[in-house]
Amino acid sequence: MALVGKKAPSFKAAAVVNGSEFVENFSLDPYIGKKHVVFFFYPKDFTFVCPTELHAFQEKLSEFESRGCAVVGCSTDTEQSHWGWLQVEKKAGGIKGVTYPLVADTTKIISINYDTLLGDYDVNEKGELIATGDMIAFRGLFLIDKQGVVRHQLINDLPLGRSVDEALRMVDALQFFEENGEVCPANWHKGKEGMKADHKGVAEYLGKH
Repeated sequence: MALVGKKAPSFKAAAVVNGSEFVENFSLDPYIGKKHVVFFFYPKDFTFVCPTELHAFQEKLSEFESRGCAVVGCSTDTEQSHWGWLQVEKKAGGIKGVTYPLVADTTKIISINYDTLLGDYDVNEKGELIATGDMIAFRGLFLIDKQGVVRHQLINDLPLGRSVDEALRMVDALQFFEENGEVCPANWHKGKEGMKADHKGVAEYLGKH
C-alpha cells in the first residue's frame, strides 16, 4: 500500500524517549505544523542489523534536527524491551546513547496501518488482531511533511539495512522543493541546482549538464 501523498496514519502508543523516559501516549501529531518527521520501523530489539541502523540515525541526529526534522523509531517490541536495550553498551550489541523516541507497537496496529507488518494475520469482526507466528515489522521508512502528509516511503526486507545518508538527502530534497518550488533530478544533493517543473526548465537544466 502506497502512503505517499496521503495523511500519515495517526496513533498513540507507549514509547521511550531521551534514552530512558517512558511516555504513555506518544504520538506524531504534536509535530504537525512544526517539524518534518522521519518515522522508521525496524524488526526487533536485541538483533544484529537493527542496532547499526539505530546508531547510524543517532550519529546523524544533529543534522536532521538542524533541518527541523524529528527522527522517530518503532518496532513491535514492548517499551520495557526498548528500555532494556537502551541500557546496553554499543560494544555489547546495545543501543545506549540513542536519544530519539522509540515507539512500542505491541498491538501491531501501527505496523498494519503503515503496511510494514511481516506475518500472517487477520482482523475479526470485533477489530481484534488474529495472528499465527511471530509478527515483526519490515524496515519501513516514511518522510512526513509539516502538514502530516507522507512524501516519501521506503520498505526493505529484513536483511537489507538502510542508508541514513539517503534519508537525509530526501529531507533536503523535500525542503528544497518546498522552499524554491523547483523539483530535484536524479542524484540531486543539497547545494546542487533544481529544475523548474516545466518543459523549458527541463531543457535548460539538460543544456547545462
